[in-house]
Amino acid sequence: MRDMEEKTLKINGMTCAACANRIEKGLSKMEGVDSANVNFALESTTVRYDPEKANVRDFTEKIEKLGYGVVFDKAEFDITGMTCAACANRIEKRIARMDGVAEAAVNFAVETLTVRYNSGQITPQDMMAAVKKMGYELHPQTADEQKVDHKEEEIKKQTRKFIFSAILTLPLLWTMVAHFEFLSFLYLPDILMNPWVQLVLATPVQFIIGAQFYKGAFNALRNKSANMDVLVALGTSAAYFYSVYLLIEWVQGGSTGEPMLYFEASAVILTLILLGKLFEVRAKGKTSQAIQKLLGLQAKTARVLKDGIEQEIPIEEVQAGDILLVKPGEKIPADGEIIAGQSAIDESMITGESIPVDKAPGSPVIGSTINKNGSLQIRATKVGKDSALAQIVRVVEEAQGTKADIQRFADRISGVFVPIVVGIALVTFFIWYFAVTPGDFRSAIIPTISILVIACPCALGLATPTSIMAGSGRAAEMGMLFKGGEHLENTRSIDTVVLDKTGTVTKGEPSLTDVEIQEGFNQTDVLRWTASAENQSEHPLAQAITAGVKEQGIELTQPDSFQALPGYGIEAVIEGKTILVGNRKLMTGRGIPVETIEARMEQLENEGKTAMLIAVDNTLAGLVAVADTVKETSKDAIARLHALGLDVIMLTGDNRHTAEAIGSQVGVTHVIADVLPEEKGEQITKLQAQGKKVAMVGDGINDAPALASADIGMAIGTGTDIAIEAADITLMRGDLNSVADAIVMSRKTMRNIKQNLFFAFFYNTIGIPIAALGLLAPWVAGAAMAFSSVSVVLNALRLQRVNLEEK
Repeated sequence: MRDMEEKTLKINGMTCAACANRIEKGLSKMEGVDSANVNFALESTTVRYDPEKANVRDFTEKIEKLGYGVVFDKAEFDITGMTCAACANRIEKRIARMDGVAEAAVNFAVETLTVRYNSGQITPQDMMAAVKKMGYELHPQTADEQKVDHKEEEIKKQTRKFIFSAILTLPLLWTMVAHFEFLSFLYLPDILMNPWVQLVLATPVQFIIGAQFYKGAFNALRNKSANMDVLVALGTSAAYFYSVYLLIEWVQGGSTGEPMLYFEASAVILTLILLGKLFEVRAKGKTSQAIQKLLGLQAKTARVLKDGIEQEIPIEEVQAGDILLVKPGEKIPADGEIIAGQSAIDESMITGESIPVDKAPGSPVIGSTINKNGSLQIRATKVGKDSALAQIVRVVEEAQGTKADIQRFADRISGVFVPIVVGIALVTFFIWYFAVTPGDFRSAIIPTISILVIACPCALGLATPTSIMAGSGRAAEMGMLFKGGEHLENTRSIDTVVLDKTGTVTKGEPSLTDVEIQEGFNQTDVLRWTASAENQSEHPLAQAITAGVKEQGIELTQPDSFQALPGYGIEAVIEGKTILVGNRKLMTGRGIPVETIEARMEQLENEGKTAMLIAVDNTLAGLVAVADTVKETSKDAIARLHALGLDVIMLTGDNRHTAEAIGSQVGVTHVIADVLPEEKGEQITKLQAQGKKVAMVGDGINDAPALASADIGMAIGTGTDIAIEAADITLMRGDLNSVADAIVMSRKTMRNIKQNLFFAFFYNTIGIPIAALGLLAPWVAGAAMAFSSVSVVLNALRLQRVNLEEK
């Protein structure tokens, strides 16, 4: 029977024993859960579960979907000393098993550890001490500039090591290549063939450059596991010490000929591995460029108005409520609201929209966007970690740090890979020594060394996290925020997209769409009277009419009198004219015939529009129609979703007549209408019961039940109102093309991960048998192993230039 694990989670939001029972039943029914016991008095639950089928993240999401919360502290560390995925697995398992730790995730690609824990049971210092005993170091994460310096220092350190190793190794490599017949024309100084010279050159490489591998291997074996360092240390040590043995034998025998030594094999292997590490650390730095780019967008200083005096202060000192002065061409320092001035704001870095947005007093603005052409006074509302940019950075960091299921699969393989390889190497040695070339130690040790070297699982450990980092980072640059690596993975399997109508397919606010004026009336006059009357009303439809008329450049007039007629419309006297605007009941009640315009009115209503009749001095003058208009991009975006092979459904609380009218405009044939907000989640569940993988797209507020129920919830949002907490993916642009983009990005990222896993397994699967047959020289094995890691990282970096117009 598989070992079960047990975790205790602190819960908030329970108000009675019934809440505890609801949580207990919900957790107990989850796959992989053996038992769940909720203690209402202690406000906690203890879950016993199979770690292969469930984890704390699953429990947390389940509890949150039930309407409660899980209380955790969060700690983030940088890790030093890791050399491969096996190291990452070992640290992760050690921390995850500590009392009080709910969840631990190590990202090998960026060398970080994220822990969710109960501060009443454990502290970050306890975690640091535990990891130090394992031979690694945890460093609490510091400012982002210092992180960059740390990475640059690591690159410089690896560069120095490689140069030192290469200088000593090149003469040894010269002696090796000169032995090939097709390179026999190369001049080979006799001194380089001297065994003592080779020993002097190889020893610093083996024990100074190789010290990191010996240290890593020692720590791994001390912790009863094996990693890449074990393979490198075994392989190179075998070549080095066997050469020392042959050298001693040669000295004792007094032979005049020079012995066949393998110092160059161990030195070349170590140098090539270092070169691979150098390429790796450089490329891994590029995978996290998305976050650095986002952070680089921040303004460094802000111009603040205090006590009537203008001051320039560091951005860190800006507080909510401060009045900020922003000149044309400057970055807006913080999220806020315009209190004076008008301008166009370039919000492309947040929303992806290339066209600047016009802003006026009362308009919200986003920190780090660019003020194009007008001076502004802005009241800061959100600063620091609460700002939109800070939220985006946090989501991207969390997405890059979480694991997709395919990564957990790779981790499990890499965890047992090294012991298996050591076993294969030993079997190969004995077969060669006792069967193929009986008693010939030299012939047996070469294929053994080659197996140990080419089997290093570095590429396997890098295959998934580098792709997730590059994919989620690129997505963030294009306005798509994936909350976790698992969401980036799962989005690819979506086959049904459910769209909320209002604010998602449509603009979410009514607009004036049609004007019909009867003969004998001047259109400008009628519109002026109508808008002047409606301007006195706060009804959304009245505001839409007023705004639409103003856009035509028509100036309004103050009414002499105004009266709202609930259920009918309005009545006003303007310029001596009695103006009526309202429905059929208003007109028929005043004895005004509407037959001449009835057909047109019905046609507009069939299109999902709200038509209002206009009368001037008890004579029908025409009508205006208002509707929540479809976004310009919705039709093309839905066509893209269909082209991707997805079933598109529109879900709305509007009446079926209006919903089907909007659906026909954008190419959606499956419409679910007349649905209350609390019923939307039930509709999603019904679709899932049919075996569909459903993505729900909404605004993250009234669609929250559906977003939570869906396999993937996508929140459409712009500016500081992004619904990051309401969905698995936040789409920064109010454009349905982002839905297709997110699905395409997921598919491309998963394709990239599979390519990486192929590269990782290809080298090992093909290389080990070839090495076992004695057809692979140790130094060639070292080059192949190093190249496998580099090829995986470079392939992942292609995601940073991905074209989302492709499938």
